[in-house]
Amino acid sequence: MRFLLRLTSLVALAVAVIAGTVDSIQSVAASSVVITPMGDAWQDMSASSFEALQSTIAYYIHPRFYTIAFQWLMMQPAFAVFLVLSLLFWMAGYKKQPMAGRFAA
Repeated sequence: MRFLLRLTSLVALAVAVIAGTVDSIQSVAASSVVITPMGDAWQDMSASSFEALQSTIAYYIHPRFYTIAFQWLMMQPAFAVFLVLSLLFWMAGYKKQPMAGRFAA
């Protein structure tokens, strides 16, 4: 399980780096700061899954949660969302080193 969490963290970190790179390229091309929101990036990649998630959250979970939390999350920069996800998965898969050390008796 720890391996899967670390692998998911690595994938999320790679996506965050790619999203940040795309934003920086667009910023240089536009000569102004361009930050892609998570919702726009998700709609560009897969509009059908984005709409399916929206309807699922609005139907099965309280609609107020959709308006407050989900829309707030979709307005955040895509690279930041994936960086936070990467950190959370890494923390969940982290193994603490023993206090006595590696070669203690």
